[in-house]
Amino acid sequence: MTKSFKRHLVTSALPYANGPLHLGHLAGAYLPADIYVRYLKSRGENVAFICGSDEHGAAITLRAKKEGKSPQEIVDNYHHINKKAFEDFGINFDYYDRTSSKTHHETAQDFFKTLDTKGCFDVQKTEQYFDEENQQFLADRYISGECPNCHSDRAYGDQCENCGTALSPKELINPKSTISGNSPVLKETSHWFLPMEKEADWLKEWIVNGVLDGKQHHSSKEWRKHVVGQCLSWIDGGLHSRAMTRDLDWGVKVPAAGADGKVLYVWLDAPIGYISATKKWAEGKDNPWEDYWKSEDTALVHFIGKDNIVFHCIIFPILLKLHGGYNLPVNVPANQFLNLEGDKISTSRNWAVWLHEYLEDLPGRQDELRYVLTSIAPESKDSEFTWKDYQARVNNELVAILGNFVNRVIVLTNKYYDGQVPEVKNLESIDEQVLNQVESHERLVGEKLLSFKFREAQAEAMNIARAGNKYLADEEPWKKIKTDPERTKTIMAVAIQICKKLEQVFVPFLPETSDSLNKMFGNSDMVVQGNLLFQKVEDNIIQQQIDKLKQQQMLQATEKSTTPQKENISFDEFVKMDIRVGTILEAEKVPKADKLLKLIVDTGIDKRTVVSGIAEHYTAEEIIGKKVSVLLNLAPRKIRGVESQGMILMAENQEGKLAFVSPEKEMDSGSEIR
Repeated sequence: MTKSFKRHLVTSALPYANGPLHLGHLAGAYLPADIYVRYLKSRGENVAFICGSDEHGAAITLRAKKEGKSPQEIVDNYHHINKKAFEDFGINFDYYDRTSSKTHHETAQDFFKTLDTKGCFDVQKTEQYFDEENQQFLADRYISGECPNCHSDRAYGDQCENCGTALSPKELINPKSTISGNSPVLKETSHWFLPMEKEADWLKEWIVNGVLDGKQHHSSKEWRKHVVGQCLSWIDGGLHSRAMTRDLDWGVKVPAAGADGKVLYVWLDAPIGYISATKKWAEGKDNPWEDYWKSEDTALVHFIGKDNIVFHCIIFPILLKLHGGYNLPVNVPANQFLNLEGDKISTSRNWAVWLHEYLEDLPGRQDELRYVLTSIAPESKDSEFTWKDYQARVNNELVAILGNFVNRVIVLTNKYYDGQVPEVKNLESIDEQVLNQVESHERLVGEKLLSFKFREAQAEAMNIARAGNKYLADEEPWKKIKTDPERTKTIMAVAIQICKKLEQVFVPFLPETSDSLNKMFGNSDMVVQGNLLFQKVEDNIIQQQIDKLKQQQMLQATEKSTTPQKENISFDEFVKMDIRVGTILEAEKVPKADKLLKLIVDTGIDKRTVVSGIAEHYTAEEIIGKKVSVLLNLAPRKIRGVESQGMILMAENQEGKLAFVSPEKEMDSGSEIR
């Protein structure tokens, strides 16, 4: 970081309290932040490290419906699970709050009121998707469908889970309510919109050049390329107004007239959680919370994953600037994604290594995981965690390099000098060379950490242990003790100095290991024997974890092998559906849509156009003349510019393969299905 600051406010993305933490979360937003904060504090810097549970939004209510519980029960459960997992792992937040707190609700409502009073919002009547069966408007996460960008079926009304593209509900192809599974209808409602397009000019200048209100705010060259790139993609593509309220009954109530049944949009609500948590942390302290949010002498840094870039670099900064008086971040070092054993981490498929389970299965090995995750940190591109690589890094680096060097120094010092630190006599050039080398690595550790290059910083720290091993191997004190005992004293004294330096440089990365080194080498006169710093990871431990992953996936597949029955409907509701046998007369691909076919279907009543997402399962040529089941009285809608006048009914298995629902015997087009 180019400029020096009196204080630092560091935040990690608030994890949703709708599920446990996995290694992807840890590698993305929490471990790098903890490393950074530990380093700043080791330098005596004034730092507030803030986080907490994000307890609002549709994801919470979806989990509650799925488990048959109240939203409060869900957030209470996962808040405590995740808070304990962070504590047990050693992520050292100064304050870990929750957005369901009274302080947060009041802070968020006051923030909204200020913006509303200043005329920052446009109240607009819009058409929003509505679930007729459940008689409720559908928030973004209550709508799923096909992504218009990558055509994955893992898209929601706010974002595609596959490609990460930010979306609006109306952009989805073939949208469905995640509550009922039905196609939603559009219904009029009112919302408070943030006209982001008005803020594009200053926002671009701030992100690209680091200039805010004509002053140099930060060094934009220090921002990661993919962060700037994603922001520019949004800005250059044209910012649009975005609703800052939602029709939900769970969240921070909108403090405005005519806002009954509405709550704040979670991406207005959640980042204000950083502010409310800082307020609670600062209670009773000498420095008021405003010093950390409103002083030019404070550096605000957000640690997040790449899926949150738009919210922390565009939406939240706009809100802060429009409100007035608040700092904007000097850096947002967003990490990319961590994959697992050749596949994307997926909570829905239970393809994940859960942090709380790791701590139960491998107790006392927190520093091992910190080391491995930092070694493969997805700082500039997606990376991958595998258990075999975990084993290799622990055994070949932590055990064989760092642990081996420290153990040799302790054993030899106690063997030759009963643990007494020998006096340094005359330093030879090789001694000065290795000490200079160690000092150079230490300097680089600091420079890399302040540049948010944590992989490189940890590698430089490990290079000190490598230098120590080479020094002992070259000088061979176990031989020299017989021929030159005075020289041996100097060698061992230098080696002990290197161990003390290792204790200092590994404070941010391996805090428990650093504590152990301090106990061994913290006394200036004595070297204390202790347990080995690291134990080898045996094959059976790794195999158990690999088997566990496979079992998790098999269990998930078994649980999902059959879709649960939907809620009962009346006979009158059923007979409203006009389903008939149709014959496909023509078929062609919809341009720029890998999954869509445009069909001309003879329904016995007419010949109509139907757009169907079956192109990955059938070619246009092979379905000509096919007898299919068609829902005729579905309201027409445009899909990729083509008006679809019905729906072809398909069967779908667990693997996602589709098949036509066709009559067993020859039936004329127009034959009713009932």
